Amino acid sequence: MAELSVGQARSQLDHGVSLREAFLTWLQVAGLSFGGPAGQIAVMHRILVEEKRWVSEQRFLHALNYCMLLPGPEAQQLATYIGWLMHRTLGGIIAGGLFVVPGIIAIMALSYVYAAWGTVPVIVALFFGLKAAVLAIVVEALVRIGKRALKNQVMIALAAIAFVGIFFFNVPFPIIVFGAGTIGFVAASMGVAAFTTDAGHGAGKDKAGLIDDMLGEGIPEHARPAVARALAVSAIWLALWLVPVIALLATLGSANVFSQIAVFFSQMAVVTFGGAYAVLA
Repeated sequence: MAELSVGQARSQLDHGVSLREAFLTWLQVAGLSFGGPAGQIAVMHRILVEEKRWVSEQRFLHALNYCMLLPGPEAQQLATYIGWLMHRTLGGIIAGGLFVVPGIIAIMALSYVYAAWGTVPVIVALFFGLKAAVLAIVVEALVRIGKRALKNQVMIALAAIAFVGIFFFNVPFPIIVFGAGTIGFVAASMGVAAFTTDAGHGAGKDKAGLIDDMLGEGIPEHARPAVARALAVSAIWLALWLVPVIALLATLGSANVFSQIAVFFSQMAVVTFGGAYAVLA
């Protein structure tokens, strides 16, 4: 495909998928994302890569790897990134917002049922059955993503070592994540074949998605590095995060339960590297 100009690429990117279609698709993703982060990522892969073909598998996995290095839940970060990539700020807000809204409604309903009838045998059996179903969803999702992410026996061995470290020795998630990244960086620098893979967003063109068809290996203009824009966006979101916390501490005091909740989850937000399972741990 001939290289598109930035203006052409942006125009096709904005109109290739309408905001209405994006809204309905992210609503579908959110409504089907049972089973925690593994299930959510598997659903996004099936809908966005295999069905809609909005992004290529290589770009999807590349973004997932990056989100795993960020503190916080990687599935929502991945959804927000893809939404932002396609429709700028509004797309990111739509994708990230819709990603959590069905879960909020569901947890409120389930919490009410559990609080009101949690000791009733039928309700106890219902929740017990949900545990088994969720476990099956997680296992299926891990197999689906694992087949695509673990390209060779060396990667499978690293995954097995990571599991042993986490399960048997309680090695912290950040050490697992950054340790694996360091091993991959050093091995790739030394030219080890197992760690030499097609890199970049444009790899894997046999399953190129809509974004990659438009931009080749490039990225939209709004996604290109810009220090001033990055600082401005960071300042806005830092204010949205920290101002409510400071306001709670100033008005209610540090002993208030809402202040303690705000401080606790602010701490969790910056130390939970490794995705949502690190948050749970």
